[in-house]
Order: sequence, then C-alpha cells, then structure tokens
Amino acid sequence: MPRYKLTIEYDGRNYVGWQRQANGPSIQEAVEKAIKAFCGDENSTHAAGRTDAGVHALAMVAHADLSKEHRADTVRDAINQHLRPQPIAIIACEEVSENFHARFSCMRRAYEYRIVNRRAPLALDKGRAWRVSQNLDADAMNAAAQCLVGRHDFTTFRAAACQSDSPVKTLDEISVSRLGDEIVIRCVARSFLHHQVRSITGSLVEVGKGRWCPRDFRDALEAADRTRCGPVAPPDGLYFVRAEHEA
Repeated sequence: MPRYKLTIEYDGRNYVGWQRQANGPSIQEAVEKAIKAFCGDENSTHAAGRTDAGVHALAMVAHADLSKEHRADTVRDAINQHLRPQPIAIIACEEVSENFHARFSCMRRAYEYRIVNRRAPLALDKGRAWRVSQNLDADAMNAAAQCLVGRHDFTTFRAAACQSDSPVKTLDEISVSRLGDEIVIRCVARSFLHHQVRSITGSLVEVGKGRWCPRDFRDALEAADRTRCGPVAPPDGLYFVRAEHEA
C-alpha cells in the first residue's frame, strides 16, 4: 500500500484536538473522512503530535496508507476539496516509504506560543493568541526560561492527566522574543508532556509581570511539584510548527 506524508495546517478553535474523541469533532476525523470521500479508503492517519482542544498547527505531519497509488499533488488537492469549508488544509503531500512513520520516525517537534501584549482587545487574533494586557518583560522571561534547557523532571509543568510514563524530558531549545506587541515562546524537544508548553508559558508570564524572579521560576522547576506551577496559559496561542523526521 502506498504511504503518503501529509503536512497539515489547521485552526483548532472548533475541534477537540488532533485525535478522534467521542465528545466532539477532531482534526483526525475530518482528514480521514476527506480521504474516504476521495478514494473510498477507510484507515487511520497517524500524526507527529496530538494537539489539544483549541490548539493550532502550521505544519503538523501525518501519514496515511492508501489502497491505490496516486500522484501526490492529486492526493493533496482531492483531500483539500473534501475538507472544505473547514479550516484545515493539506499544504504538502509526498509519497514516502513504508518505513516512514509520522510519530515514531519523528526526531524533534517544535511548538510556538503567541502572546499579544497590549491593552486593546484582539480583533483579528481572537482565538489565535493570548492577550496579556499587563506589560511583560520578554528579556526577563527569556533569561528565566534557559534553566529548562536539558534533561529535567518536568513534573511542575505536567498536567495531572498526563499519560507519559515519566515526567523526565529533554528540552533542546527554548526562546522568548518580542516584535512589537507580539511575544513568541519557541520550544523544541523530541517529545513533550501533556500541557507542558502551556504550563511553562503561564509561569513565564508570571516572570514577565514581575511577580516571579528568575530564581522563583528555577525553584518551581526544581520542586517537581505541580502545585508550584503558575496559571496554565489558554490553548489559543499554541501552535505545532514543525516536525523533524529521520532522513
């Protein structure tokens, strides 16, 4: 069976997340229904990550096995035709070997969290960013965040419902940068815990507001205690932006 790698962009506001669930529409369900409408195949798609309800993607990677071979651009365009008018798009498609697996072949995943730091409400970015009205010190946030790089017990920044076998993860990169009113937090790792990026973001905002100093943030990490986490950031500003796979 030919296998196709799909790169998917979506607005997650009206979905329960990537994964199929009984309590509402998911991105996975929408893509699988579009594939069935295109070629009649009923199969499961597999993705590099499992975004939560309300979380978006600029380039989620998934794969699907089809019963017949088609041109990659035909697969892309046909799935997109059947996804309309949903805010989901296959932005790239390529045929890959059967050894490729969107999840298990993924070496690193990257997320970004967008904060709009201004007094005025959001008009264009409502549901696509977190507005924080109090002035934030992005430089202090970036300095505090660097203690997260490397291998740590991230229990403080792990949701109680997380199903990962261990709270120990290795964060390869994190940065906080500002351009005008927008602050972007970028995180790169092989894998993440449930709500890890949103939990980190909420605690970094406490640093940005001056409520925590960088030492408070480090202490929260080292405590390995969920009760030491700051308020968890809403899903609105979180984006899956990149998956890096084995060559």
